[in-house]
Amino acid sequence: MYFSNKKVSFITKRGRKIAYLHKKQYFCNVFGTNFTRILYYSTMKKITLFFFLCLAVSIQAERIEPMPFGDMESWTVRYIKEAKLLGGQTKTLYCLAPTDTIWENGPYYYGQEGNPWATSNAYANIIGIEKAAGTMYPEKREDGGTCCRLDVSMLDVIVPMLKLNLEVLVAGTLFAGRNLEPITTAKDPYQNIDFGIPFTGRPSALMFDYKCIVSPEEWIWFAKGLGKPKKLDGHDEAEAYVYLQHRWEDEKGKIHSIRVGTGYKRFTEDQLTWVNGYRLPIHYGDITGEEWYEDYMGFKGIQRAVNSRGKMTPIIEEGWDGTLEPTHIVIMLTSGKYEAFVGHDGNVLWVDNVCLVYED
Repeated sequence: MYFSNKKVSFITKRGRKIAYLHKKQYFCNVFGTNFTRILYYSTMKKITLFFFLCLAVSIQAERIEPMPFGDMESWTVRYIKEAKLLGGQTKTLYCLAPTDTIWENGPYYYGQEGNPWATSNAYANIIGIEKAAGTMYPEKREDGGTCCRLDVSMLDVIVPMLKLNLEVLVAGTLFAGRNLEPITTAKDPYQNIDFGIPFTGRPSALMFDYKCIVSPEEWIWFAKGLGKPKKLDGHDEAEAYVYLQHRWEDEKGKIHSIRVGTGYKRFTEDQLTWVNGYRLPIHYGDITGEEWYEDYMGFKGIQRAVNSRGKMTPIIEEGWDGTLEPTHIVIMLTSGKYEAFVGHDGNVLWVDNVCLVYED
């Protein structure tokens, strides 16, 4: 059987029967059930065409917006010369930012040129002792292009003059916000992180490519550089999350927030080949009653932001409401789920092509 603009033909036991289609009328030289067969195939053809038209409309109704610099193809390279007390070596730090090279010590000012991204890579200047720490950097993908690699690493802080070798555990992190350099104390690493960026959209998902290495070991390190690393019980995992928040500032300068939308994913085992176009759904409103809800998806007291007076202050999350208009978005991609200085060295998360998905 074949279909054309002018005729439908088929072979039956009775011989060849031909039907002609003229505009909207059927003129048929057919017998018995063969006419029904023509109508059946014609109807099925229309149904199939309608299905694909609906599919095309559905696809067109979805909008995918790449995050600025989310293709991981543009990087600023910084060369930091560490203090002589620490050996005077030159260390390399990477920023997901416009292509540039910086050959001098000093703070990097995140948020320039519409760039939403900051990293755990940091320049520290503690009482005049300059130090660089990096666990996030670009890496070539096997199929071409560049991705972002985030490591959980045990970094050595060597003080040759005092014959000291201090160990500090750092998880590689890429997030939406700012890292306010220089770091001037190791007591609270979160005090320099300005979480989130202004945002008013209502996306349905965060989309990205990823692969990961996750240790199966049921123990982790606590290593802050003071004394020997301590072994603790626990299983470290990479994670990705996105929060939509409605924020406001009170008369005392405190920042308050209502959680509008939440997306959260923990990567609990190895994924050694790329998963392209993974979608992390964003759920609006109170998710605490969902069967998949976990406590770690709730409010995080460690997050801070800079208020209108230029002061870093905690973000006080006060409830859930999916009907509010977001004012800020928080995106976190990290190789370790624990707080600072805690985790399992050797875990790795690779990410690429970060986008937001909208259902128009």
